Amino acid sequence: MRVLLCPDKFAGTLSAPEVADAVAAGWHEVAPGDDLLVRPLSDGGPGFLDVLGDALGGRRIPVPTVDPLGRPVAGEILLTAGGTTAWLESAQACGLHLLDAGERDPKTTTSYGLGVLVAAAVEAGARTVVIGLGGSGTNDGGAGMLTALGVTPLDDAGRALPYGGAALAAVVALDGAPRLRDARLVAATDVDNPLLGLHGASNVFGPQKGADRADVLLLDAALERFAAVLERDLPGCPDRLGALPGGGAAGGLGAAVLALGGHCESGIGLVTRAIGLDAALDAVDLVVTGEGSFDHQSLRGKVVAGVAGAARDRGLPCVVLAGQVSTGRREAGAAGVTDAYSLVEHFGGEERGGLAAALERPAEGLRALGARLARQWSR
Repeated sequence: MRVLLCPDKFAGTLSAPEVADAVAAGWHEVAPGDDLLVRPLSDGGPGFLDVLGDALGGRRIPVPTVDPLGRPVAGEILLTAGGTTAWLESAQACGLHLLDAGERDPKTTTSYGLGVLVAAAVEAGARTVVIGLGGSGTNDGGAGMLTALGVTPLDDAGRALPYGGAALAAVVALDGAPRLRDARLVAATDVDNPLLGLHGASNVFGPQKGADRADVLLLDAALERFAAVLERDLPGCPDRLGALPGGGAAGGLGAAVLALGGHCESGIGLVTRAIGLDAALDAVDLVVTGEGSFDHQSLRGKVVAGVAGAARDRGLPCVVLAGQVSTGRREAGAAGVTDAYSLVEHFGGEERGGLAAALERPAEGLRALGARLARQWSR
């Protein structure tokens, strides 16, 4: 049996390589002779640089930056193609994981630290800067990033606005010009949500970053005002910025990249090309992927959607392992998923403490599920 193991991270518990290793260990307990091809994945969120660094090599350069509250944090850039392409991970500066539960407030958190990383990549000579977007604790439409790059949002008195998404409710103009040295920006997005509206950054992702309903309404209105100013004052900014797919990624960082003349690409698409996933898919009998929560967002450009679609196109079965599963069987099947297994259910369900066990012992659960899959699939 030839099996491809290509999971994403289980956010907050295991990295993508750790997930793959746990599943592989369980599988080999039952079927030690099977050929397991391990290709951990990322859709642009945390772990993006680790996956790409293993696949592409290149040179990793440490860059001191700041977190969503302006505190010092360690970041880095990955330079490949002779130093002409830089790869960044927004979560290193904007990540929700950098904030304690009581610190999560998208009204005040900033993407300034990502701008520091972009500036470092440009100064290192990169002509193309690919930014992995995902796992952010910000909702400022990239205003902080733009400030670090030389474009400052102003209020009606000509003063620089405070950091955070809520302050953008008072934006009336921009000051300065982006210092990009003609570098091209690419947003590697994990979602295709627009910046504004019911499916936008504030409504869909704001609550998980600490926003209540009143905050969501305030932030969406503030981003609408900011988008209008960007369209008017930033040369090259596309029309209808608030409605463009991918603009809502990472609290609106996707929209900031678009406003700077960049474009959005599927994060999972970029990674699969970089690690040669197509060739791996052509050489196996079964695909096993996964992520922390397999839900309705999973089928909107995330790792599972990309892998399942590619498997379906080749007539391959695709099994999903997740901490929790809430996607309907019919919806998952239409996306190419043959079956899905939950760690919570493996540990007895929520009513029997399965959620706590899944968070405390994910590697143990994945190893057991790997063994279960081997008994079901190995020939």
